[in-house]
Amino acid sequence: MKPVLLLQLFQLRVVCSYINSASPHPPNIVMVMSDAFDGRLTFAPGNKVVQLPFINYIRQMGAVFLNSYTNSPICCPSRAAMWSGHFVHLTEAWNNYKCLASNATTWMDHLEKAGYHTHRMGKLDYTSGSHSVSNRVEAWTREVLFLLRQEGRPVTDLVGDASTLRVMSKDWNNTDRAVQWIRNSATALTQPFVLYLGLNLPHPYRTEALGPTAGGSTFRTSPYWLKKVSLEQVSVPKWLPFSEMHPVDYYSTFTKNCSGDFSEQEIKDIRAFYYAMCAETDAMLGEVIAALRDTGLLNSTVLLFTSDHGDLAMEHRQFYKMSMFEGSSHVPLLMMGPGVKTGLEISLPVSLVDLYPSMLDIAGVQIPDDLSGHSLMPLASQANEPNHPGWILSEYHGCNANASTYMLRMAQWKYITYSDGLSVPPQLFDLSKDTAELHNMASHYPSLCQQLDKLLRSIVDYPTVSKAVQHYNKQQFLAWKQGLGNNYTQVIANLRWHIDWQKNPQYNEKAIEDWLTGLRMT
Repeated sequence: MKPVLLLQLFQLRVVCSYINSASPHPPNIVMVMSDAFDGRLTFAPGNKVVQLPFINYIRQMGAVFLNSYTNSPICCPSRAAMWSGHFVHLTEAWNNYKCLASNATTWMDHLEKAGYHTHRMGKLDYTSGSHSVSNRVEAWTREVLFLLRQEGRPVTDLVGDASTLRVMSKDWNNTDRAVQWIRNSATALTQPFVLYLGLNLPHPYRTEALGPTAGGSTFRTSPYWLKKVSLEQVSVPKWLPFSEMHPVDYYSTFTKNCSGDFSEQEIKDIRAFYYAMCAETDAMLGEVIAALRDTGLLNSTVLLFTSDHGDLAMEHRQFYKMSMFEGSSHVPLLMMGPGVKTGLEISLPVSLVDLYPSMLDIAGVQIPDDLSGHSLMPLASQANEPNHPGWILSEYHGCNANASTYMLRMAQWKYITYSDGLSVPPQLFDLSKDTAELHNMASHYPSLCQQLDKLLRSIVDYPTVSKAVQHYNKQQFLAWKQGLGNNYTQVIANLRWHIDWQKNPQYNEKAIEDWLTGLRMT
């Protein structure tokens, strides 16, 4: 059934009384988690650029968090925070390779012990050992004194025709499995259930022309989904000149292969294709909603939609994530169902680490005292006084950024600091006046920066964490290098950065040796 027709059926058959309905039994829980979805598209004015009928449906029937953030703007560490309920520096989920142990306790484990039937499918990506060799080596060597392009140049790929709905086959197959499970298995359960569905969209596709080591730099969609985008609303973001870029942002731009020339049409196409990929993601969410409604489970289910991070989609002369700018760090978070107030917009900053205690709160399970987050249910129900501190922490220690990065978001302020807090200048943005984050106000408000930095240090001793990451990176790289033996020179020259590496391989190898010297001397 087409998404628009499906939504019309929803609007005809909505039973509004289920909101805040009292029930003696804990509700079911369904979480749909996408990958790389810009949270600003789920409310005005961002929602004007692309048709997202099922996200809009949840927003109308439930609550939308207007300032929800990832705890680390990259896949595995972000998901590790959501599943564990702890900040990245506490789990030491430093990069896409180093995350949680396979036996780590998750919120789903708590719900299972409390009597819930648990089921998860699709993309999980929160345990250690995944992602490419190139990805982990790039993370380990990010402070080496060379500058190499690591990603493919962002490109677009139009496939199929105006009737092609299923572009991302793997996600659709997982969605079909989730729908089938709801229709055939969930309806037969005598206990409440929790279902998790992980999607890969709207994450860019791997650029196959660049070989098996290539990353995801292809924005792919069909004419069907492109028609869901209001092309006249697709903006061309303003870019700072290279000379005015923050040094870490320049490193990100270069290593993401975005330092070359882009025409205005190229930029608009990349952004439009990305929005179309978001529309396809929304349709998968719609299939889940339809299954819950058709089986009579919607009234007794808390439904959540979120993402691990966003995508810059050429804002700040970058694509992908790995940045604290809004396009990368701001994630969608919407919920509807029993105990959730209708049509609620919540402006308090929250983050993915808050989902762990929220899941337990929904299920009536005691919340452990040692979690990093706070339940969002007092905010979503407005029945109790919220205990959320009003700030969020996000941190990043992976590839495409040459310093550990820490972001504190509080009120209208976004404070970003790096490494030891001294060697790299901080950034301060007033999001109430500068939504594009083009004006670093750190030098204008030194006392405010000091206050925010003091608060940040009370949450995380970030200079010590940065040192720990630096030591880990060198140890891991050295062990990897030694394991390769005589093959090291050939292997390292043929990672994703091979084009730039081959321009001066001797210099690059020496730069790594100089970087490793400090470790060998300790």
